[in-house]
Amino acid sequence: MSARIVFDLDGTLIDSAPDIRGIANAALARFGADPISLAQTHDFIGEGVTVFVEKMRAAGGLPDSLQDELLNDVVARYDDAVGLTVTYPGVLEALTSLSRDYRLGVCTNKLYRPAMAVLQHLRLADFFEAVSGGDNPLGRKPDPAALLAVYEELGDGPLIYVGDSEIDAETARRASIPFFLFSEGYRKQPISLIPHDVAFAAFSDLADLLASYLDGM
Repeated sequence: MSARIVFDLDGTLIDSAPDIRGIANAALARFGADPISLAQTHDFIGEGVTVFVEKMRAAGGLPDSLQDELLNDVVARYDDAVGLTVTYPGVLEALTSLSRDYRLGVCTNKLYRPAMAVLQHLRLADFFEAVSGGDNPLGRKPDPAALLAVYEELGDGPLIYVGDSEIDAETARRASIPFFLFSEGYRKQPISLIPHDVAFAAFSDLADLLASYLDGM
């Protein structure tokens, strides 16, 4: 019985903030608003595109009445926002190794089409048997419903969720699933304040950490 390992995407497997910042600032520029910084982009990522646009709009001093127009602008650009996105060091090697022993999936609050576009662009899509985006009908994290649906699609076996943020940690807690925290992503708090079972800073360590943890389950 193979363990099922599900990953968050932005801030966990990929550093997509430069691309997301680019489409955000293109939308803000249409209305004469100041651009957001990369640090602000990191802070705004995690709760889905609607919340991201709410935060970037507020940062730009734009009124609520422009929310829908800004959201539509960002979404229209999102599928092509892949040129500056990279995997974190060691991700490709880790997924190559893990896919031999485990069944892998993705549960992200990123919209499904942009998520698949960037996975395909980075040649990661074939590692995953199931992918859930933030526009799935079950809702966004930290609601655990979409995460649990991904595990169901992957079949039977022990469960582990790998993410980088407070939202990922809360999702795992609500689902009663062990959580592996990638410490180099977009978290907003110290590692000690984010509930986790295992924390790691390098994907080169992940295979051994998973094997050790699963052996102890």
